[in-house]
Amino acid sequence: MQLATKKAPPANIVLPHYAFASVAFLVLTILLFFSADSFVGHYFNPKLLTLTHIAVLGWGTMIIFGSLYQLLPVILNSELYSNLFARLTFYFWGLGLIILAFSFWTFSIGFTIQLASILLFVAATLFLINIIVTALKAEKLNIQSEFIVTAALWFWITVAIGILMAFNLTYAFLPKEHLFYLKLHAHVGVAGWFLLLIMGAGSKLLPMFLLSTSVNEKKLTTAYYLLNAGIIGFLVDSLFFNGISRAIIYLIIVLAGIIFFISFIYEAYKNRARKDLDIGMKQTFYAFIIISICMISSVLNNVTILKSEAFSQQVTLIFGVSIFIGFISLLIMGQTLKTLPFIVWLNKYQKIAGKGKTPLPKDLYSEKIANWQLRIFIVGFILLLVGILVSTVIFIKIASLLLIVTALLYNFNVLKMLLHKTSVQPFPKNN
Repeated sequence: MQLATKKAPPANIVLPHYAFASVAFLVLTILLFFSADSFVGHYFNPKLLTLTHIAVLGWGTMIIFGSLYQLLPVILNSELYSNLFARLTFYFWGLGLIILAFSFWTFSIGFTIQLASILLFVAATLFLINIIVTALKAEKLNIQSEFIVTAALWFWITVAIGILMAFNLTYAFLPKEHLFYLKLHAHVGVAGWFLLLIMGAGSKLLPMFLLSTSVNEKKLTTAYYLLNAGIIGFLVDSLFFNGISRAIIYLIIVLAGIIFFISFIYEAYKNRARKDLDIGMKQTFYAFIIISICMISSVLNNVTILKSEAFSQQVTLIFGVSIFIGFISLLIMGQTLKTLPFIVWLNKYQKIAGKGKTPLPKDLYSEKIANWQLRIFIVGFILLLVGILVSTVIFIKIASLLLIVTALLYNFNVLKMLLHKTSVQPFPKNN
């Protein structure tokens, strides 16, 4: 109930982000089925670009926007700077994503991809302004807010690189080859936006949901500086000293930061008062197990002695699938069951609490459906990795069908919560 604050924006700003993201997840899995053959070739192809950007922008980023609008006022004890900016961000980002996905799928590198990149850049700028000004209004900043504000800045830089790449496809004004900037775009987006944001929000939410005490926030501070040092070093070295080949150095720094964060999460888990994990927290902790696959594939892809073109392509695909289909997707699905029921409950029942018997937040979704969703997802994800490793399209197609079922079950629960009707029963009378 710490998510409850009168300073949070109205539910009609937050909830559409969850609806859009859940549909994007379903679209992602369906397109994955029709793109299975793309996973046995080079990763730079129109279909994989489409899938990646739907996963990153429509599934991951859109739900992050919505959850941050609810969470940031809790962390900062300050109202969101502009509800109008939040609404405009949603519309510009959603429209930009749809046009961008169409552009990649049809490989239209002219006006449509440029229009999409402009819409996304405007949305990213509005989002950054909203986050920074909200933070500046806060009486006191904490480590979680520093993570989130810095992540928003890296997010804007990621989108800025993207808009340059979109126009460079037509006008070719950038001094280096396109794949060079694609690597910068991807690395800054993953480490700067997603990892920093997940660490900042997770360091607040996970101890809250576990009822943890005595967590050492010095580990968070160390993780924050290590992660940013690795990203800045990689970006500066690559742009000005042609040092993209030295990425392994900065990767080690980033991995050290991740290890400090995982140590923080483990400490929160060990000191938890709530011993039994519900389905939302189970999915969350399984997601942190998957991140080990991301870390291993990152190291393998930067060990020169092991490199070959075919090996590099496979490892790159495994990294992308592990981080977006595995880690981030499972984390989002788990945290949806922890945040969305409370947001809906607060919207429906906060003002009438105590006037009758109301359902609990956990009653707003089906735990049985969520359990099946988790089981089917794990099988589908493992089969997808196997399909990529052995370059077998049929495995990838079967995996994508299982992931479609996962997305349908997830959408069922999200829709069940979003369409929940207020139900208050009178308290039983004492005899």
